[in-house]
Amino acid sequence: MINDEYFLAALRLASGNDPIPGHVSAAARDAYGLRVPGAVTAAPGECAAAGGVRDGEGSHLVRFVTADLTFDLEVTIGDGLIDVAGHISPNPGEGALIDVKTPHLTLSRRITPTGEFAVTGLPPGWLSLVCHRVGQKPVQTRWVRIRP
Repeated sequence: MINDEYFLAALRLASGNDPIPGHVSAAARDAYGLRVPGAVTAAPGECAAAGGVRDGEGSHLVRFVTADLTFDLEVTIGDGLIDVAGHISPNPGEGALIDVKTPHLTLSRRITPTGEFAVTGLPPGWLSLVCHRVGQKPVQTRWVRIRP
């Protein structure tokens, strides 16, 4: 589109003669529903393979960080499904839960005393994690797209 086309489209929207298509509004509502109110967002961080951590074919490492938590994820794709083995450091404390979210599915796991968790059999596509800590704001990673 050129600038004139954008301008005309904006005028049509402003006049109410070109309503937003229903599927666009529905997609926006669905995306808004995926947020976790009040959550702190963990941003992608640099992830160097540590000794003993696999990073071969079929798996890769992803890191998200905040000021007080680090999510290290090993994502493995096999048979068209995704397995996630994760470690949160420092340990978010007793009673902490992790939600592994896709746009259509949320799986909750308890975090071990060493800060580890695992989820298997997720569909390929968008993925986000939410760490629920007792007495503190949840921490949600940005959405990352995992493809086979």
